[in-house]
Amino acid sequence: MMWFWIGLQCLTLLGVVNYWRNLPTDRQEEAPDGAVVILSVRDDWDGGPDLIARLKAQNAPFRLLLATSGACRAAEALAAKEGGWVQVFAAGVAQDEGQKVHKLRAALRALQPQDRYLLFIDADIQPPVRLIGRLLFPLVRGKADMVTGYRMLLPAAGWMPMLVGAVEMQLATMPRAANATMPWGGAMAMTRDVADRLDLDTVLAGRLSDDMAMGLAGWRARLRLRPVRDLLVASPLDGDMATLWAFGVRQYRHIFTNSPGMWMAAMGGVGVHALAWIWAWGWGGWPAVAVGYGAAFTRAAVRRMILNAVLEPDQARAARRSLIWDVAAPFAVVWAHLAVQVQAVMSDRIRWGGWDYRVSRGKVVRIDRVN
Repeated sequence: MMWFWIGLQCLTLLGVVNYWRNLPTDRQEEAPDGAVVILSVRDDWDGGPDLIARLKAQNAPFRLLLATSGACRAAEALAAKEGGWVQVFAAGVAQDEGQKVHKLRAALRALQPQDRYLLFIDADIQPPVRLIGRLLFPLVRGKADMVTGYRMLLPAAGWMPMLVGAVEMQLATMPRAANATMPWGGAMAMTRDVADRLDLDTVLAGRLSDDMAMGLAGWRARLRLRPVRDLLVASPLDGDMATLWAFGVRQYRHIFTNSPGMWMAAMGGVGVHALAWIWAWGWGGWPAVAVGYGAAFTRAAVRRMILNAVLEPDQARAARRSLIWDVAAPFAVVWAHLAVQVQAVMSDRIRWGGWDYRVSRGKVVRIDRVN
């Protein structure tokens, strides 16, 4: 068992090293005409001054579509201020699909003939100036059909945000194979031709998770899905224990309700590691614990280099808070990760964005507004 434990720790360490070694160094960008960024916002959106400033600083030109449910004063004010660069489309209230999906479908129907590249982002990200150009590069060069970055949480001070950040960092710094990548809705892109080939409006109809629906459709169509490894996009994280735990469970419930096989594969990998830590503490003795902590310290050191390489200095400092859990209690990170995976299968209910959804096989079967 000791040799299995050593091999497991080496394998997880090599995975993080692989991510580090495959970070692009040239980070080439493209700036073609015809790029459109679609952003779904809630009607109480505050206008996202930091996000808009970061989008206006991008190295590549684009048109911004703001998709709302109804009247969003901040979105309308932004469109009035920015002229043709920003357009707002109100989708109304969804009846049989996720509200975000409903808004994205409305924005897709509002595309213009000259819109050749579609980019999707979330309202809570802090994108680097290279975001648009880096997402477009593989598409323009014909290297991919669908391109994605990934979320890097910036946890607030406090044990729970940092624990959730540590769990998410395990996922963010996993090796990314081009043929086994799922897109992340916070930063992804595709060509208009690919969207038309997939019939994206139909793919999204009735769904709750936009990125899972697009990713699974891409897999079925055998598209080339490519991760941009240096696009670990900063996303602040704060909240109390209940809120943050629900966030973690919701991520895996999206996976389970769309693809139980994918959830099973993910839980299998985490479960083996979680059980191995129980063996290390219960029967392996101090040599086994020392091996586990040695690997954890080394993984944290490599992850620190990754953060410093891809994030802005202030963002990297915030993200490094998650590494405290990596070195202080790596077993707790794995056990928490497994716990949210297990809880995810105990219900088909997903509470998200002020709505309570019941989901079956990825389709929304019931919607209730949260009081």
